[in-house]
Amino acid sequence: MAKNLRAKIPTSDKLIICDRNTQATDSFVSEAATSSAGEEGIEVVKTPRQVAEQSEIIITVLPEASHVKNVFRNILEPALPPLSPERLFIDCSTIDPTSSREVANAVHATAQGRFVDAPMSGGVVGARNGTLTFMLGASSRSGQLVERVRPVLELLGQRTLHLGEQGAGLSAKLANNYLLAISNIATCEAMNLGIKWGLDSKALADLINTSSGQCWSSTVNNPVASISPGAPADDEYEGGFAVELMKKDLKLAMAAAAQIGALSELGQKAVEVYEHVEAQEPGKDFSVVYRWLGGKV
Repeated sequence: MAKNLRAKIPTSDKLIICDRNTQATDSFVSEAATSSAGEEGIEVVKTPRQVAEQSEIIITVLPEASHVKNVFRNILEPALPPLSPERLFIDCSTIDPTSSREVANAVHATAQGRFVDAPMSGGVVGARNGTLTFMLGASSRSGQLVERVRPVLELLGQRTLHLGEQGAGLSAKLANNYLLAISNIATCEAMNLGIKWGLDSKALADLINTSSGQCWSSTVNNPVASISPGAPADDEYEGGFAVELMKKDLKLAMAAAAQIGALSELGQKAVEVYEHVEAQEPGKDFSVVYRWLGGKV
């Protein structure tokens, strides 16, 4: 994402980055030095507060709600110096909508900027290729906020869907990932079933992908090697969307469903599957469910 952003913003703009993984930031700066953009327009800082103090637009991507709250506590206390136009905070983390609204309220109540939620879909491949879809939750009362956010997200992905008021982007993301978690397991089971019946894996995948069983897990992220170009299955399930994160999103979706009384009958069994897979295949892409099932690799 940072590579696409640096490549597309004006050369006169500065990209300020902060990441606890110093190896990742060092690698990013080194790669930028050999690119046409160079490293002059990149600055690495140690705290989120330093990013916010120097920036008009701040994009955050963090694993858990507690991380988001801690980062914004660091940013907002003490109050930031005024800025015109006002700071725009775009949080692309996948967390529960309630926590996101708490952070948004902290930003807005202290008049330190505008906050929107914009979780993304498309995985590592989408981030690398700039083909992500963003699900935007932002106030539409004036229309100006959405139109200010949209061009920023278009630097990082292909589509931005405005789902409603702040928090709506996360609700949509969790509904999507609930479906993804379950369809991935079903895809792994179906591929394993067909191959054990003696079907050729590519022929089976072609059939599924041109029939009613087609889904993202069968086309883009097929769990069987040599089916989906560049999928984690081609690299021992390295990279991609870690099984731990899939389990986290699934549990977030189920907790949100319980709050509103929506049934999630398949969810608990799916959580159990991902817990077993995580124990045996930690850190692997969630399509490794196929290998956990005993699928031929």
